[in-house]
Amino acid sequence: MGGEISVKDYIRTIPGFPRPGIMFRDVTTLFCEPAAFQSAVAQLAEPYIGSGIDKVAGIEARGFVAGGAVADRLGAGFVPIRKKGKLPGPRISQAYTLEYGEEVAEIHDDAVQPGEKILLLDDLLATGGTAEAALRLLERLGAEVVGSAFIVDLPELGGRKLLESLGLRVHCLCEFEGE
Repeated sequence: MGGEISVKDYIRTIPGFPRPGIMFRDVTTLFCEPAAFQSAVAQLAEPYIGSGIDKVAGIEARGFVAGGAVADRLGAGFVPIRKKGKLPGPRISQAYTLEYGEEVAEIHDDAVQPGEKILLLDDLLATGGTAEAALRLLERLGAEVVGSAFIVDLPELGGRKLLESLGLRVHCLCEFEGE
Protein backbone atom coordinates (compact mmCIF):
# COMPACT_ATOMS: atom_id res chain seq x y z
CA MET A 1 0.00 0.00 0.00
CA GLY A 2 3.01 2.30 -0.23
CA GLY A 3 3.75 4.63 2.66
CA GLU A 4 1.76 4.24 5.82
CA ILE A 5 -0.94 6.86 6.31
CA SER A 6 -1.07 8.69 9.63
CA VAL A 7 -4.61 7.92 10.78
CA LYS A 8 -4.40 10.71 13.34
CA ASP A 9 -4.56 13.24 10.50
CA TYR A 10 -8.05 11.94 9.59
CA ILE A 11 -9.61 12.04 13.07
CA ARG A 12 -11.78 15.07 13.80
CA THR A 13 -11.86 16.62 17.26
CA ILE A 14 -15.19 18.00 18.46
CA PRO A 15 -14.89 20.19 21.58
CA GLY A 16 -17.61 19.98 24.24
CA PHE A 17 -19.19 16.71 23.12
CA PRO A 18 -20.95 14.90 24.75
CA ARG A 19 -20.53 17.48 27.51
CA PRO A 20 -18.42 20.56 28.24
CA GLY A 21 -14.73 19.89 28.83
CA ILE A 22 -14.59 16.78 26.64
CA MET A 23 -12.63 16.74 23.38
CA PHE A 24 -14.46 14.06 21.38
CA ARG A 25 -12.20 12.15 18.96
CA ASP A 26 -14.42 11.35 15.98
CA VAL A 27 -13.18 8.45 13.85
CA THR A 28 -16.12 8.64 11.44
CA THR A 29 -14.08 11.12 9.39
CA LEU A 30 -11.37 8.44 9.10
CA PHE A 31 -13.97 5.89 7.98
CA CYS A 32 -15.11 8.26 5.18
CA GLU A 33 -11.72 8.35 3.46
CA PRO A 34 -11.05 5.07 1.63
CA ALA A 35 -7.23 5.14 1.67
CA ALA A 36 -7.10 6.23 5.32
CA PHE A 37 -9.67 3.63 6.39
CA GLN A 38 -7.87 0.86 4.49
CA SER A 39 -4.59 1.92 6.09
CA ALA A 40 -6.14 1.92 9.57
CA VAL A 41 -7.56 -1.58 9.03
CA ALA A 42 -4.17 -2.84 7.81
CA GLN A 43 -2.39 -1.25 10.79
CA LEU A 44 -4.90 -2.68 13.29
CA ALA A 45 -4.59 -6.18 11.82
CA GLU A 46 -0.83 -6.24 11.19
CA PRO A 47 0.39 -7.38 14.65
CA TYR A 48 -2.10 -10.28 14.59
CA ILE A 49 -1.55 -11.64 11.07
CA GLY A 50 -0.57 -15.31 11.32
CA SER A 51 -1.47 -15.57 15.00
CA GLY A 52 -4.50 -17.80 14.42
CA ILE A 53 -7.21 -15.34 15.43
CA ASP A 54 -10.56 -17.14 15.24
CA LYS A 55 -12.78 -14.11 15.81
CA VAL A 56 -12.61 -10.37 16.25
CA ALA A 57 -14.90 -9.03 19.00
CA GLY A 58 -15.96 -5.47 18.21
CA ILE A 59 -17.42 -3.15 20.82
CA GLU A 60 -20.53 -1.15 19.91
CA ALA A 61 -20.71 0.85 17.75
CA ARG A 62 -17.63 2.16 15.96
CA GLY A 63 -15.81 -1.02 16.96
CA PHE A 64 -18.21 -2.83 14.63
CA VAL A 65 -17.03 -0.84 11.60
CA ALA A 66 -13.31 -1.38 12.14
CA GLY A 67 -13.76 -4.82 13.72
CA GLY A 68 -15.64 -6.27 10.77
CA ALA A 69 -12.99 -5.03 8.37
CA VAL A 70 -10.14 -6.36 10.53
CA ALA A 71 -11.91 -9.72 10.85
CA ASP A 72 -12.10 -9.92 7.07
CA ARG A 73 -8.40 -9.02 6.76
CA LEU A 74 -7.49 -11.77 9.28
CA GLY A 75 -9.81 -14.38 7.77
CA ALA A 76 -11.68 -14.49 11.08
CA GLY A 77 -15.27 -14.32 12.22
CA PHE A 78 -16.80 -11.27 13.86
CA VAL A 79 -18.58 -11.06 17.23
CA PRO A 80 -20.52 -7.97 18.38
CA ILE A 81 -20.39 -6.82 21.98
CA ARG A 82 -23.39 -4.60 22.54
CA LYS A 83 -25.12 -2.44 25.08
CA LYS A 84 -27.81 -4.07 27.21
CA GLY A 85 -30.99 -5.03 25.42
CA LYS A 86 -29.64 -4.89 21.85
CA LEU A 87 -28.92 -8.59 21.22
CA PRO A 88 -31.89 -10.83 20.39
CA GLY A 89 -30.63 -14.26 21.48
CA PRO A 90 -29.57 -15.77 24.79
CA ARG A 91 -26.76 -13.66 26.20
CA ILE A 92 -24.56 -12.97 29.18
CA SER A 93 -24.05 -9.53 30.72
CA GLN A 94 -21.27 -7.63 32.44
CA ALA A 95 -21.78 -4.37 34.31
CA TYR A 96 -19.07 -1.72 34.29
CA THR A 97 -18.58 1.79 35.59
CA LEU A 98 -18.31 4.93 33.49
CA GLU A 99 -17.36 8.43 34.62
CA TYR A 100 -21.05 9.30 34.84
CA GLY A 101 -22.68 6.07 35.97
CA GLU A 102 -22.96 2.39 35.14
CA GLU A 103 -23.52 0.56 31.87
CA VAL A 104 -23.97 -3.09 30.90
CA ALA A 105 -22.28 -4.90 28.00
CA GLU A 106 -23.67 -8.11 26.53
CA ILE A 107 -22.59 -10.91 24.19
CA HIS A 108 -24.53 -13.86 22.81
CA ASP A 109 -23.81 -16.88 25.00
CA ASP A 110 -22.81 -18.93 21.95
CA ALA A 111 -20.73 -16.23 20.19
CA VAL A 112 -17.39 -17.84 20.99
CA GLN A 113 -16.34 -21.35 21.88
CA PRO A 114 -13.92 -22.30 24.67
CA GLY A 115 -10.34 -21.95 23.51
CA GLU A 116 -11.05 -19.73 20.51
CA LYS A 117 -8.47 -17.01 19.98
CA ILE A 118 -10.08 -13.58 20.08
CA LEU A 119 -8.89 -10.09 19.18
CA LEU A 120 -10.81 -7.39 21.08
CA LEU A 121 -11.28 -4.20 19.06
CA ASP A 122 -12.77 -0.75 19.52
CA ASP A 123 -12.24 2.71 18.12
CA LEU A 124 -11.03 4.41 21.29
CA LEU A 125 -9.37 3.46 24.57
CA ALA A 126 -10.07 5.87 27.43
CA THR A 127 -10.42 4.54 30.99
CA GLY A 128 -10.59 0.95 29.78
CA GLY A 129 -13.86 0.16 31.58
CA THR A 130 -15.77 -0.89 28.48
CA ALA A 131 -12.86 -2.96 27.16
CA GLU A 132 -12.43 -4.63 30.55
CA ALA A 133 -16.14 -5.55 30.59
CA ALA A 134 -15.80 -7.00 27.07
CA LEU A 135 -12.70 -8.94 28.14
CA ARG A 136 -14.59 -10.38 31.14
CA LEU A 137 -17.49 -11.47 28.90
CA LEU A 138 -15.15 -13.24 26.48
CA GLU A 139 -13.24 -14.95 29.29
CA ARG A 140 -16.48 -16.12 30.90
CA LEU A 141 -17.26 -17.92 27.62
CA GLY A 142 -13.84 -19.60 27.71
CA ALA A 143 -12.20 -17.56 24.96
CA GLU A 144 -8.48 -16.84 24.84
CA VAL A 145 -8.24 -13.09 24.28
CA VAL A 146 -4.83 -12.78 22.64
CA GLY A 147 -4.82 -9.01 22.28
CA SER A 148 -6.66 -5.79 21.78
CA ALA A 149 -6.53 -3.09 19.14
CA PHE A 150 -7.74 0.50 19.17
CA ILE A 151 -7.53 3.36 16.70
CA VAL A 152 -7.14 6.03 19.40
CA ASP A 153 -5.59 5.91 22.87
CA LEU A 154 -6.19 8.63 25.47
CA PRO A 155 -3.20 7.75 27.68
CA GLU A 156 -3.98 10.22 30.46
CA LEU A 157 -7.15 8.26 31.28
CA GLY A 158 -5.22 5.06 32.04
CA GLY A 159 -7.02 2.48 29.91
CA ARG A 160 -3.85 0.97 28.44
CA LYS A 161 -2.33 0.56 31.91
CA LEU A 162 -5.52 -1.11 33.15
CA LEU A 163 -5.70 -3.58 30.28
CA GLU A 164 -1.99 -4.37 30.43
CA SER A 165 -2.30 -4.97 34.18
CA LEU A 166 -4.92 -7.60 33.29
CA GLY A 167 -2.38 -9.29 31.01
CA LEU A 168 -3.87 -8.03 27.76
CA ARG A 169 -1.65 -6.98 24.87
CA VAL A 170 -2.68 -3.48 23.69
CA HIS A 171 -2.08 -2.09 20.19
CA CYS A 172 -3.11 1.51 19.39
CA LEU A 173 -2.62 3.47 16.17
CA CYS A 174 -2.37 6.96 17.67
CA GLU A 175 -2.67 8.95 20.89
CA PHE A 176 -4.34 12.20 21.84
CA GLU A 177 -3.51 14.03 25.05
CA GLY A 178 -6.37 15.00 27.37
CA GLU A 179 -9.91 13.69 27.35
